[in-house]
Amino acid sequence: MESQSVRYNIGGRDLIIETGKLAQQANAAVTVRHGETVVLVTVCFNKEVREGVDFLPLTIDYEERLYAAGKIPGGFIRREGRPSEAATLACRMTDRPVRPLLPKSWHSEIQIVTTVFSADQENDPDILSVIGSSAALSLSEIPFDGPIGAVNIGYINGELVLNPKMAQFEETQLDLVVVSTKDKVIMVEAGGREVSEDVVLKAVKFGHEANQGIIQIQEQLRQAAGKPKLPVPEEKANTAALAALSQDVDEKLGKILDETDKSIRERLLANLTAELTENAGDEVAERDIAATIDAKVKKAVRTDVLEKGKRISGRGLTEIRPITCEVGLLPRTHGSGMFTRGQTQVLSISTLGSTRKEQMLDGLGLEESKRFIHHYNFPGYSTGEVRRVGSPGRREIGHGALAERALTPVLPSVEDFPYTIRLVSEVLSSSGSTSMASVCAGSLSLMDAGIPVKKAVAGVAMGLITGENGKYAVLTDIEGVEDFNGDMDFKIAGTRDGITAIQMDTKLKGISLEIVEKTLSQGKEARLFILDKMGEAIGNSRAEVSRYAPRMTKIKIDPGKIGAVIGTGGKTIRSIIEETKTTIDVSDDGTVVIGSSDMEATQKAIGIIESLTREAQIGDIFTGKVSRILDFGAMVEILPGKEGLVHISELADYRVGKVEDEVKIGDEVTVKVINIDNLGRVNLSRRALFEKESQGSETAGEDSPSADYPFRKGSSSGSSGFRGKPRYSGGDRPPRPNRGPSRPPFKRS
Repeated sequence: MESQSVRYNIGGRDLIIETGKLAQQANAAVTVRHGETVVLVTVCFNKEVREGVDFLPLTIDYEERLYAAGKIPGGFIRREGRPSEAATLACRMTDRPVRPLLPKSWHSEIQIVTTVFSADQENDPDILSVIGSSAALSLSEIPFDGPIGAVNIGYINGELVLNPKMAQFEETQLDLVVVSTKDKVIMVEAGGREVSEDVVLKAVKFGHEANQGIIQIQEQLRQAAGKPKLPVPEEKANTAALAALSQDVDEKLGKILDETDKSIRERLLANLTAELTENAGDEVAERDIAATIDAKVKKAVRTDVLEKGKRISGRGLTEIRPITCEVGLLPRTHGSGMFTRGQTQVLSISTLGSTRKEQMLDGLGLEESKRFIHHYNFPGYSTGEVRRVGSPGRREIGHGALAERALTPVLPSVEDFPYTIRLVSEVLSSSGSTSMASVCAGSLSLMDAGIPVKKAVAGVAMGLITGENGKYAVLTDIEGVEDFNGDMDFKIAGTRDGITAIQMDTKLKGISLEIVEKTLSQGKEARLFILDKMGEAIGNSRAEVSRYAPRMTKIKIDPGKIGAVIGTGGKTIRSIIEETKTTIDVSDDGTVVIGSSDMEATQKAIGIIESLTREAQIGDIFTGKVSRILDFGAMVEILPGKEGLVHISELADYRVGKVEDEVKIGDEVTVKVINIDNLGRVNLSRRALFEKESQGSETAGEDSPSADYPFRKGSSSGSSGFRGKPRYSGGDRPPRPNRGPSRPPFKRS
């Protein structure tokens, strides 16, 4: 097959889509290139229908290859393992806009695989995965209501920027992904630094317009190389038998839907399904009865909203479920907060650690580590189900990342708060919008932990019900049943001053910009209401971190002295950590952070580090060991790695014939700094200390011992007779002849 390619300039760089050159046995395959980032996207599907499924069996995989960025994987085997968190999020970003555009009646397995071949760390491969999946589906035989375009919008210095380079996200106020068809927006995902709703709306419109060119080149490629589409499968149902059940369902369903408690309502629906199945005998399958009940529930929920302005719980369209907030629930954790909204309940726990506890990232992005980590757990008991406990799935990773993105903008900088922060959200009960409840509970927990967050953050999930003739209603704070039977899940998180995170998914083939605008406006009102409720539990961060959390103390040392603190192979710093039971992190700029819940241990570690990095000054007195013997004097190590010379004339207050007669290697002696030359060489003296002591002795009496005696004995041998006290320690030679009471040189009796 001859290769075909199309291109479109976006953000000042060509976007090139090519097919027919690689992976020719796939049903469809394209390479997408933007700058020097290249991805391969393939689509395959089984020709046979998968039996027993009533959903679209679509699987999307995103394969990061670290060779794409010139990296070798970490770990023992030096091979990519399970997908990273970034790869999982890229899968979700591709899946969410593609799935609504495939027929729900399609029950043959479809697999889309994105492989990152080259990553220039300037152009995001995640966006190319969305575009490539759209292009490959458009070329394949699978029915697809695309194509779609995807762009990234930044907001830098008050200007909207199309597909900014990855390094520019350090300075952007908004990181927004917009995916759309020709007419409507189908997915929005964003992180922001308290950006206003007006800016977000302008960015969505800007992205939607930019997507039109990307859609056009895909249509050109489809006309040149696309395969004929297969017909859309029809849903088969026993319509006659189901019609006979309709009357029985209608009579009982109204009362069931009046029940506001989720668990009771679901139990009644299960009982109704079992009863109708038993009465129907073998004529109707249980799955058909369940499908009929689901369809009627969906119709009832939507009709009540659109025609009566009434929701299943009896709330108004903008009414929020009852909210309770609590902090400080767990006595030994560093911080805890619980947020309950209706039957959704999340408990978040904060843990503080040293900066060395940062999470290391092994991926294609620019970041190599992160200091704020949010994990989200969704156990089976939260929905009253029996479910295997295991590794987090894509949903858990996605919800955790969304809440993490929402909270990150309000965290203090590492310079102001030198901690690694881990936040874990435990979903205790779920009835809609647990990810936004995690934002609220997480914000409460961070403040309870004494982390000086800039502001509180709240989140709310908005829903949508659409009808005929363009009629629609936007719902505030959707429940699980409204999410399942509605058309949109639009999550919005932020502070009082702006948006910090957005995630919008739809089951429709897109929504209008009018609906986006109304949802943002209605969501702001809800967010402010929730923040008021949270403020009643805790208004500001606690003044101090928990007494069980490590205290971080920051000091500054000369960067040239870092080696003295680290030591050969890290020997010195490990010994300090072991001795003081603290954590010590040293930065390249000379910043040292000592962490411990015991301030005495912290002060001890600081003292050791300061002694290792101290600079000698004239007049300082040190006790050090003789490291070398020279003909004209002795070298004494006064600081780690720093020696000074004691000239033979400065060894004692009398004439010394040989250096070895006075000291030897290994002796511990006390000396005074008397000079430092312009090359940094240090001259030391013992004589200066003898003279000082001699003067003190004359005042106190010739035979009285000195209170400021400068020598210490390191072993039982090798003493000298200076006022009956040793001159040095560690020697093994016979003692010198006793010269009697010493006196300053040249002082005559």
